[in-house]
Amino acid sequence: MSVLMTLRAKGDAAALESHAAADPAGMKAIMDQAVANGLIAHRFYASPEGDIMVVDEWPDPESFQRFFAATEAQIGPMMQAAGVASEPEVKFWRKLELGDDYGWGAEG
Repeated sequence: MSVLMTLRAKGDAAALESHAAADPAGMKAIMDQAVANGLIAHRFYASPEGDIMVVDEWPDPESFQRFFAATEAQIGPMMQAAGVASEPEVKFWRKLELGDDYGWGAEG
């Protein structure tokens, strides 16, 4: 069963969006590497308090870790552009089976 990966850091979401808009080829190169390593789904989010969060679905934690190790040189400048100054918090989550799934393709 797949896992969700969340990566959270303090940063400037507008600066991150500007960086992505200025370097679409670089963003695509990172995404291509992610897909090649098994990425199932991916989104960036921001909070009003200055948190940036990535939510990904991967086959397993090792797939994400291989991707991240292979693309650190590309991801580092993107995080710097967003003003991320400390190590991001990465967590892996397994889905619980409680019988209350709704949305995202769940039958309900």
